[in-house]
Amino acid sequence: MAWNQTDKENWFKKQEVKRSYKNEVVSKILPLASDFDVSTYGALSINPDAYPLYLLKSKHFDANKKTILVTGGVHGYETSGVHGALSFAKKLAGQYQDRFNFVIAPCISPWAYETINRWNNNAIDPNRSFVANSPAEECRLFLEAMSINEVKPFAHFDLHETTDTDNTVFRPDLEARDGVKQELWEIPDGFYVVGDTENPQRDFQNAVITSVKAVTHIAPHDSEGRIIGEKIETEGVINYPLKKLSLCAGFSNATYTTTTEVYPDSPKVNDEICVDAQVAAIKGGLDFLIQKI
Repeated sequence: MAWNQTDKENWFKKQEVKRSYKNEVVSKILPLASDFDVSTYGALSINPDAYPLYLLKSKHFDANKKTILVTGGVHGYETSGVHGALSFAKKLAGQYQDRFNFVIAPCISPWAYETINRWNNNAIDPNRSFVANSPAEECRLFLEAMSINEVKPFAHFDLHETTDTDNTVFRPDLEARDGVKQELWEIPDGFYVVGDTENPQRDFQNAVITSVKAVTHIAPHDSEGRIIGEKIETEGVINYPLKKLSLCAGFSNATYTTTTEVYPDSPKVNDEICVDAQVAAIKGGLDFLIQKI
């Protein structure tokens, strides 16, 4: 039987703050004001003082340049997505500012970041909720910010992770919440990306994978040629119908989109490697785009 509202409230009461958004994320965002226009586009109503939402934009936004969007922390528990976006902003974005405008939303779901959750405080998965009038406040505020700022990305890098807790925590919770049997999938040991079924851009995805290979290993496919149940297109690349599933990477009409997936539980990596892999993914994509345009 699917959860009712009381069940969702009981789930929420069990959640605990396990790390600090202010100390770990905001403290890294604010110093970036020397290189970006740093602004807030709202705050989460559960605690507005604790959860302001930040957007970074290139200081000299040029309508003649292509705009690159980087998003992290759609799923708050996917740590390297947040810190990969911040690391790119700090260390690498400046090398590309003469070619592109940048818009970076480093942590879309700060409550989920603090509680290390896939869902928001209302037991909603933000990365199935990027639709008009979204039931997820995180998505609604982000989409409003994209509209107000007239962000029309040429390319969108949405930074994620696939973790062991996908099987041990989040899929069992999903099964309980919806009352629908969920099959566990084999967690791939390595990095992979998700492209768009309707607009796959295979060469772009391959460029991302090639760049990441210099940092960490690429996820192998399983015995059926699949990664997390999806048939691979090329090494480390699968596709999803992004718009149909209301995923973050599908909210716009960007020509190039990729959803990165780092595996932080691998014995072959550490936190630094995971973050560097996210940065390498963006770099690989940008270098490819420069050749194309």
